[in-house]
Amino acid sequence: MKAIVYEKYGPPEVLQIKEVEKPIPKDDEVLIKNFATTVHVGDTRMRGFRVPRLYWLPMRLFLGITKPKRTILGMEVSGVIESVGKDVKEFKKGDEVFALTGFDGGGYAEYSSVTAIDGDEKKGMVVHKPANISFEEAAAVPAGALTALLHMQKVNVKKGKKILIYGASGSVGTYSIQIAKYYGGEVTGVCSTSNLQLVKSIGADKVIDYTNEDFTKSADTYDIVFDAVYKISKSQCKNILKENGIFDSSHLKIPEPKTKHLVFLKELIDKNKLKPVIDRSYPMEQIVEAHRYVDKGHKKGNVIITVK
Repeated sequence: MKAIVYEKYGPPEVLQIKEVEKPIPKDDEVLIKNFATTVHVGDTRMRGFRVPRLYWLPMRLFLGITKPKRTILGMEVSGVIESVGKDVKEFKKGDEVFALTGFDGGGYAEYSSVTAIDGDEKKGMVVHKPANISFEEAAAVPAGALTALLHMQKVNVKKGKKILIYGASGSVGTYSIQIAKYYGGEVTGVCSTSNLQLVKSIGADKVIDYTNEDFTKSADTYDIVFDAVYKISKSQCKNILKENGIFDSSHLKIPEPKTKHLVFLKELIDKNKLKPVIDRSYPMEQIVEAHRYVDKGHKKGNVIITVK
């Protein structure tokens, strides 16, 4: 099968399309014929080994000290099940699914093997694809939406709570707005001028253009400030947090993701309460250009790689 491989850390140019062995699913796995995957920021960080200093050593040991141990990136996919392991009962050949492939990656390929029994973030998890979204949209759900959901549950967004979301137009940000609104929160989104309309269109009650206004000096105060892009600190937000207000960031710890969380996201999509935002789409052959674009740090929502 064809796969996008990286055999050393570095810029987007280290990514190359090669022929590799098609995976054989284990007893608790399904083999997915991939139709789409994404360029998640986690993929770009692993490719270039750009990680916070605090996590440098454990990530180096996990990813590979001198070169990548796992040479196929891709944290999330959508497609059709090609075959199932003997212990898998919930899925069958031909089922349309979307999946979190886990930290082991493997999504940048024509086929991926993913755990389909008691899945978690480390091993991966699989859920039936909602009928009301495309394969491209479905591929964008597992990582970003899961992160947003668990952070919104962690900070206990609910009716009457005011939440400010910094980085509101990115993948985690666009999902966080919609999930916070689902739980009844009053949402203020912070983004650049070009993304104001997008952030309003997905439900933000108020938007702040950070290029024209310093949100940390706002007269408004918030029960929750959530940094969706890992660029601000709690100390910067002390003047806009209410007494006993909560600061959270996308890089801070969340409860362990489980398949039930991905099922809940599917149910929100089924009810038209959650919609993936797609910035642009590239074929596999343009993976270098796709990573270059994401590296710029200005994507809106999600960037898709079409595999089929």
